[in-house]
Amino acid sequence: ELRMASAEAPAARPILYSYWRSSCSHRVRIALNLKGIDYEYRAVNLLKGEQSDPEFMKLNPMKFVPALVDGDAVIGDSYAIALYLEDKYPQRPLLPQDLKKKALNIQIASIVCSGIQPLHNLTLVCT
Repeated sequence: ELRMASAEAPAARPILYSYWRSSCSHRVRIALNLKGIDYEYRAVNLLKGEQSDPEFMKLNPMKFVPALVDGDAVIGDSYAIALYLEDKYPQRPLLPQDLKKKALNIQIASIVCSGIQPLHNLTLVCT
């Protein structure tokens, strides 16, 4: 059974709603682990349709994974989650400080999110 976090109640640690086969979710798990952030993992079984659970849809009406709940913040896109984590948790940066290298990293991430990802995965599965 899918357990939901309240978006209003602050959590002691971020909660990641994820599906193990989702490459989008995988990117967020990598970012959380590279940054050394302690988080709670909550599985959303896409094959069982748990993304359509009314409680999950309250958190993420688009029914996508991953979704990150961090206190009262709810973010439902892997790219936005990575940028949020980078700003909120500056230890162990994911992006280089050199502006040209940083821009190149953001460009590559954008190409994956807007160019490759839509062709690679099923619609309404991940972002």
